Amino acid sequence: MRSSVLSHSTWQGTPSFGHVSIVLALFFLFVFNLASASAQVPLQTVRISYSSTGINFMDLFLAKDKGYFRDEGLGLEFIQVAANIAINAGISGELDGLASIGSAIRAIQRGAPLRVVAVNLRRPLYWLVARPEYRSIKDLKGKMLGINTIGGSQHLRAKAMLALGGLDADKDVTSIQVSDQTRQIQALLGNSIQVAALSPPWNIVARDKFKMRLLESSMDKFAGIESGLAVPTQLIQGKPELLKKILRARAKGGRQFMENERDSADLLARLYRIDVSTALESYRSSKPAFTHNGIPTDDEIREHLAADAQVLKLPKPAAPNEIFEFTQQREILRELGVKG
Repeated sequence: MRSSVLSHSTWQGTPSFGHVSIVLALFFLFVFNLASASAQVPLQTVRISYSSTGINFMDLFLAKDKGYFRDEGLGLEFIQVAANIAINAGISGELDGLASIGSAIRAIQRGAPLRVVAVNLRRPLYWLVARPEYRSIKDLKGKMLGINTIGGSQHLRAKAMLALGGLDADKDVTSIQVSDQTRQIQALLGNSIQVAALSPPWNIVARDKFKMRLLESSMDKFAGIESGLAVPTQLIQGKPELLKKILRARAKGGRQFMENERDSADLLARLYRIDVSTALESYRSSKPAFTHNGIPTDDEIREHLAADAQVLKLPKPAAPNEIFEFTQQREILRELGVKG
């Protein structure tokens, strides 16, 4: 039987230079092969959906851009899809998470097996944008409203802003689905719609580049838990370590957004091919709407659920613990030294 050189050889006296060279060569070859094998370990793919482009999901975009998901051994596949389709995909297990959580919260109240595990936006980020010939909301009576999804968060915020100007969106305007907000700007330019609810940076692009009018803002007027992370309950129960990795990467991205204006604006500019000054204004106007730790206040949660109860015609608002599960988010905050 062949004996192992490594297990049976012994050194006698001072090793020769040749012996040392061979041992060092073998050592460095072993280290190189180990590093190469480590580098080739495939990343575990996680699939997270979002409904539209904009600044709302910068925590996840920054986490991917800075390599925070890769640090966790994860490869983030970010998929843009309408919220209602994402909800069905999340329930069926085709998605690991949904970043557009406004529609997810309403689906949970209808019995969908999802839970919100982190909240990015604590206030709704929409501006009512109209073609330049319309100077007031009342001028929009009988016109066309472009939205991403009938009954989705953008639609609800647009209806609420129109109501502030005295219009009943169910009677006084016609709502039509026009894909993403960039397409809605094109539809405004072509006059196939006359008004839309746009988020930064698109509201600023519409104002500065195309001379559209900003007639109203939702950020300081309504409750609005709009973006964050909702996941299937089976992920919470069956893959808690995977969920913690996702939340850790997301939390680092969120911290980067809150603490680094320039990096955030630069990435926003690169993502959407806009100038840095537009990106900076988008960042600065939006930042107050974001949570600093991924968890809204109890009052913000109650306000949002009360508003949802009216929309869904529920006898009473849902209990927060039926919608939100922040246990692991709080663990991540403690781990990262972020105050909860």
